[in-house]
Amino acid sequence: MTSARPFPRDFLFGAATAAYQIEGAAHEDGRTDSIWDTFSRVPGAVINGDNGDVACDHYHRYRDDVALMGELGLQTYRFSTSWARVQPDGGAFNPLGLDFYSRLVDELVAANIKPWLTLYHWDLPQTLEDQGGWTNRDTAERFRDYALAVHDALGDRVDIWTTLNEPWCSSFLSYTAGAHAPGRQSKEAGLAAGHHLLLGHGLAVQALRERDPNLNLGITLNLTVAKPVDPTRPGDVDAARRIDGQFNRFFLDPIFRGEYPADVLHDVAGLGLDSVIHDGDLAQIRQPIDALGVNYYHGELVSDRAAQHPLPGEAPTTRVVHSPFPAADGVFHHPQGLNLTAMNWEVQPAGLTELLQRVDREYTGASTTSLYVTENGAAYDDVVSDDGRVADADRADFLTAHLGAVLDAIDSGVDVKGYFYWSLLDNYEWAWGYAKRFGIVRVDYGTQQRTVKDSGHAYAAIIRNRSLVPMLTE
Repeated sequence: MTSARPFPRDFLFGAATAAYQIEGAAHEDGRTDSIWDTFSRVPGAVINGDNGDVACDHYHRYRDDVALMGELGLQTYRFSTSWARVQPDGGAFNPLGLDFYSRLVDELVAANIKPWLTLYHWDLPQTLEDQGGWTNRDTAERFRDYALAVHDALGDRVDIWTTLNEPWCSSFLSYTAGAHAPGRQSKEAGLAAGHHLLLGHGLAVQALRERDPNLNLGITLNLTVAKPVDPTRPGDVDAARRIDGQFNRFFLDPIFRGEYPADVLHDVAGLGLDSVIHDGDLAQIRQPIDALGVNYYHGELVSDRAAQHPLPGEAPTTRVVHSPFPAADGVFHHPQGLNLTAMNWEVQPAGLTELLQRVDREYTGASTTSLYVTENGAAYDDVVSDDGRVADADRADFLTAHLGAVLDAIDSGVDVKGYFYWSLLDNYEWAWGYAKRFGIVRVDYGTQQRTVKDSGHAYAAIIRNRSLVPMLTE
């Protein structure tokens, strides 16, 4: 017989979304193109040529969506502001765009749902990309100004601010692999973008801290657990080191230690990173932060030998993309024989426990930075029954297993403060378009009807009871 596992009294339960993935209204009230509007029009870049012009129409339906959050019992909602809506073309700040977020925040506050604001979830104004995007150092300065403008509008009601969501994706996946907007394919560009994103983070944290010392400021990183196929083979061990260095430590070390890892610098020597690092940059990046968000979906098993049966994990688009890692040629990912989501991502909840323990041990534990799981979720091929029910048992099991992994980390001494499921709504899944669904709420894209899935009801019950009943295992 199993017993309920309670969550800490101050543990926050939430869900997350991103502006371009749900808002729609792509050219209303002054908003102009972001890099994702442009990229979605590139032939073969996105499945079916899907775009975010309408998405979930959240721009017009936000009140109903907040009401849904209330029905689920969410304590906090992590959303992003669209830079292209707030500052169209990177020019004058747009009062209509800022007003939308002000109304959204008012709705959340009235529903007793804590607004958790992310300033950048990949929607750089296209005009700024035309000027070099994140490879241009000036974009970091512009990001600071954008952060202050959003604070001017919302800072009286929003006290938790995340600068960047997943800078690995908006640098290496976007400027080196070319799999995400703006679709460039250059190792040098990815490294420059990564550094300037971190610099923008540091500049924004400093400026916001000066504006209001009471703000809770942080960043969200997508992190992984990279392991060698054979821990006795030097080639496999080095493969795991490279992925860990270029996925995790490239971002964690400057933020918490004020330096790039020596082994990573050695790996990327000759690719121009040293030329974009100016005196004082790393001290600027190493601003004290109050919160680190960890986004986790699966781990990595790697080798310097090719897998016999590799798992395809990228969107099956017709546009050729490259490896996102600037210095990991000859590293191959291997399947671990675990259950798979509809994205062919392996379900590995134990990896989340291990990751949280590692981040606490090596980075946040010695600081005053609180740790949150800011994204975790799964896409499955949902089936809608005749009565409208979405019986997504796989997603409910995924959610339960990963909440259990968070509790395992807490039981081991890691002070995890909250969990956000990704995503509240089915939405535009970047290069996958609308082909994959992550939501605990189904969206019928033809009618925009919302339906809470069984996983959403399961999450609501966990929140209501503030406890988890572990899954039975054989």
